[in-house]
Amino acid sequence: MASQQPFTADDFGIYYVLTECTDHYDPFPVNGADENQPHFQGVTGLQNLGNTCYMNAILQCLCSISPLVEYFLSGKYITALQKDCSEVATAFAYVMTDMWLGDSDCVSPEIFWSAFGKLYPAFMKKTQQDAQEFLIYVLNELHETLKKYHRRRSYEKRSIPRFCRKMIANESSIITRLFEGQLNYSIICLKCENCTYKNEVFTVLSLPIPSKYECSLQDCLQCFFQQDTLTWNNQIYCSFCETKQETAVKANISKAPKIIVFHLKRFDILGTMKRKLRTDIHYPLTNLDLTPYICPIFRKHPKYNLCAVVNHSGDLDGGHYTAFCKNSVTHAWYNFDDTRVREIPDTSVQTATAYLLFYSCQPFSIPIQKHKS
Repeated sequence: MASQQPFTADDFGIYYVLTECTDHYDPFPVNGADENQPHFQGVTGLQNLGNTCYMNAILQCLCSISPLVEYFLSGKYITALQKDCSEVATAFAYVMTDMWLGDSDCVSPEIFWSAFGKLYPAFMKKTQQDAQEFLIYVLNELHETLKKYHRRRSYEKRSIPRFCRKMIANESSIITRLFEGQLNYSIICLKCENCTYKNEVFTVLSLPIPSKYECSLQDCLQCFFQQDTLTWNNQIYCSFCETKQETAVKANISKAPKIIVFHLKRFDILGTMKRKLRTDIHYPLTNLDLTPYICPIFRKHPKYNLCAVVNHSGDLDGGHYTAFCKNSVTHAWYNFDDTRVREIPDTSVQTATAYLLFYSCQPFSIPIQKHKS
């Protein structure tokens, strides 16, 4: 992080709402809204700064996740900021504030883009970038900035099967609380049948696309979670056999996140050839059932509802990103195409250009903004 920090925690105070939030929350701004076309909170376009549609699409999706927005609008993030690395998180709070509390139909994300670009110069080149990669960088950076160290009790070994136990994490943040999940891999040696287990944390789950023309999200999930046999050069070392052996590997979810993000692997590489899979993938807007893939003892929230989509149209080198987001104030879906924003019917949310799918296990309420204490 750069040593010079143009933003301070106190600066955020100018954005606090000056009226108490009540049960009869008014979703319309006090001023700046046309009577015929009211400006709803969280329904704000973003200026394209030069091939930054990938960033705008991701920011729109994150802006639609109410628990994350509330964390920043309420000022809770300020007490969690790590010293000397607060610039990106503070800039992110500025953008969220402009999008939710401002009275403009369109705002510039330049303050965030500039802060983020100081850490990751590749994103400052105004060239085509991958939205999924950008999302992972943003989530990681926010986590590093806002993480807190703590001790977490382990589960009683007698009460939970060994293959379903979670790792004992020593740090957490708003990002881990919302987005972090955990996969558990069972690894079976096909010679001696010895079984070992491996855990892997994820914030974005990359799913293979099993069909060239048409399939469902459940087809992608089944393909990801099916048992694979590793042979030849992919063999795994077995500590019992003391040599590499053919191995069966199967994954399940041992910790299901509150917000689960699916990355549909549309960009494929075959040798030296690159291609984009244009498969029409059918995904549900409500009641996505993850029960078959979650370790039984952790099936607390097995069903999820769609809250945002990142779309990619065009080719690998000349594409364009847009976002579909469901607003927690109006409960309507909106199409965000940089500065252009329009409401769309539920039936238009299903498209063949979907690239990232954001699902939530709980419905979103309107983010609450508090007074400055």
